[in-house]
Amino acid sequence: MWFIKAHPFNLLQALAASSHASSQHRRLSHRGSAAMSSAGASASSASTTAVKTAEVSTPAGIDDIIAKLIGVRGCRPGKQVDLSETEIRDLCTSARDIFMNQPVLLELEAPIKICGDLHGQYFDLLRLFEYGGFPPASNYLFLGDYVDRGKQSLETICLLLAYKIKYPENFFLLRGNHECASINRIYGFYDECKRRYSIKLWKTFTDCFNCLPVSAVVDEKILCMHGGLSPDLRQLSQISRITRPTDVPDQGLLCDLLWSDPDKDVTGWGDNDRGVSYTFGADVVRKFLDEQDLDLVCRAHQVVEDGYEFFAQRQLVTVFSAPNYCGEFDNAGAMMSVDSTLMCSFQILKPAEKRQRATSPQAKRTKV
Repeated sequence: MWFIKAHPFNLLQALAASSHASSQHRRLSHRGSAAMSSAGASASSASTTAVKTAEVSTPAGIDDIIAKLIGVRGCRPGKQVDLSETEIRDLCTSARDIFMNQPVLLELEAPIKICGDLHGQYFDLLRLFEYGGFPPASNYLFLGDYVDRGKQSLETICLLLAYKIKYPENFFLLRGNHECASINRIYGFYDECKRRYSIKLWKTFTDCFNCLPVSAVVDEKILCMHGGLSPDLRQLSQISRITRPTDVPDQGLLCDLLWSDPDKDVTGWGDNDRGVSYTFGADVVRKFLDEQDLDLVCRAHQVVEDGYEFFAQRQLVTVFSAPNYCGEFDNAGAMMSVDSTLMCSFQILKPAEKRQRATSPQAKRTKV
């Protein structure tokens, strides 16, 4: 398997040419549009995913809330959006109802765009939408870690929840390890809620986060989660049996899905320097994909220099979407686009000091 700029990484065609592809590759019969086109694609180009949501009431004024939140485009980075506490509380409760009416293991269809950690970098989230298309022009899956560390966790999570409410079958959010009270109590979100609104609002967010789905499968071939694999994971049906609402435990399947990391220096399972969960080697990835008839693991959770990074001979990819993370790293951010044939390409958000030389997103594609 190899990497080439400006060529597509087609999971189905590429793996059909390898020994790993001896098993039959199935695709869902319902497909929507063909390949994903430019970031400014029209709303009709986005297909509806396989998830069907029970009827959930949409809070009054959701369009006005979205308009307020995206109205700061073009303003100086850091400009806050003035939402009332009641508006935010309604977002949390309505989104929570939708999460509980959809599976904990989502079954999604391409085309879809997949984004990694955001960590309160709100204006970078707006840049992602500018490049990929504001909903509903494209389907989206976010892999978690929306809050903490950055300066605008509230705007970030509010826009994501608002789009989830507005487009429940085209816009999806997974839980990250920072969507947990014991973590975001320490790393910034609690303080932001307390300073700008109230502790009570932070508790409302906690109730919402405890209902987020934790994993997704795209076209039965790409398994997505925030962290990684688990030594307890033998069948995907185990994920489906995770009950919500729930806090994140200190160990076990749910903990690992949100916390584990790949490690090129590990064979099998190893201790994680985070002090939580495990690390896992390329052999673990290969064995798991073979057993589950999957082609790719897509996860987030780690800063990577180019915004995305492959592991285990292109069988796992890390996607990180917050450029200049915390203002301390010189990393790019990335968004992975999966088209209807499972071709994967990456749109890159350059770090701040390089943006003057990159006025548009840089697309890189991979081929096996």
